[in-house]
Amino acid sequence: MNSIEGKLITVTGADGFIGSHLVEKLASSGARVRALTCYSFSNSWGWLDHLPSELLECVDVIPGDIRDSSCVRQLVEGSDLVFHLAALIGIPYSYAAPESYLDTNIKGTLNVLEAARHSNCGRIIVTSTSEVYGTARYAPIDEEHPLQPQSPYSATKIAADSLAESYYRSFSLPVTIVRPFNTYGPRQSARAIIPTIITQLLDGQEFIRLGSLNPTRDLVYVTDTIEGFLRIASADEVAGEKINIATGIESRIGDIAKRLINEINPQAGIVEDPDRLRPEKSEVNRLCGCTKKLEGMTGWKPGTTLEEGLKQTIEWFRIPGNRVGYRSSHYTV
Repeated sequence: MNSIEGKLITVTGADGFIGSHLVEKLASSGARVRALTCYSFSNSWGWLDHLPSELLECVDVIPGDIRDSSCVRQLVEGSDLVFHLAALIGIPYSYAAPESYLDTNIKGTLNVLEAARHSNCGRIIVTSTSEVYGTARYAPIDEEHPLQPQSPYSATKIAADSLAESYYRSFSLPVTIVRPFNTYGPRQSARAIIPTIITQLLDGQEFIRLGSLNPTRDLVYVTDTIEGFLRIASADEVAGEKINIATGIESRIGDIAKRLINEINPQAGIVEDPDRLRPEKSEVNRLCGCTKKLEGMTGWKPGTTLEEGLKQTIEWFRIPGNRVGYRSSHYTV
């Protein structure tokens, strides 16, 4: 696939953070997009509700459920390319409701793979996560790093990756596993660390409440993650591969918090909230990804510095209408 213009491209998890940005980019690039959103009684399309109407004219929004095999079969049929992003992602919530993660992350991925295998479908991109690696045994983390299930969430993503690899080996299904590291930016879930810090600060809290400040993360701005997805989807000989999207730079959570405090309210302090601490053996203490494979296969490099990305994210959250639904005083698992 040298161009996405005119292609029929299916996106699961299209109503979410990364999914909505991907749909926006695909539609603006001339693709025909099928967008699976999570069925809602209010007919909400999630973040797709915020896309310009002229872009949504190129998008066939399909409310449904990734756990329903018949829904997924109809969704995937005839697609030139499938981006599978639908997943439950909150790590603390996976401690409370692990069975729902099995149903969504494992069965949902199985439904996509089966639908692709039995339909006239082109390439499949399965979205994984850097959490499958657990705390780095060495850094930067390359694609051969051991997998370590340090939470029920990461265990289900490891299982989904294994299913995808098995379908490539068993049925020659053209599947590529993409592992974004810590994507951030406008529309990110309230469960993530950067929105947690920004919304508390913008809502005027004198002391922001956080969990552990010592873990490090490899932060990738959302537009760079989307560019990585598109380059992988257009590259040759990526079937069966596992590919990181990372910057190779790690940042300590406490240092990120200080940056954001200095940008928004230098008078604010930080309080450790015991409720926000992960179990000791479950906390991923270090994430720093290796970029060599992605750069070598596609020429991709991150285009947004952490300073630029944080400023753009702050400015998006400064718009009051964009913070609707973000409850800064409440710990969202």
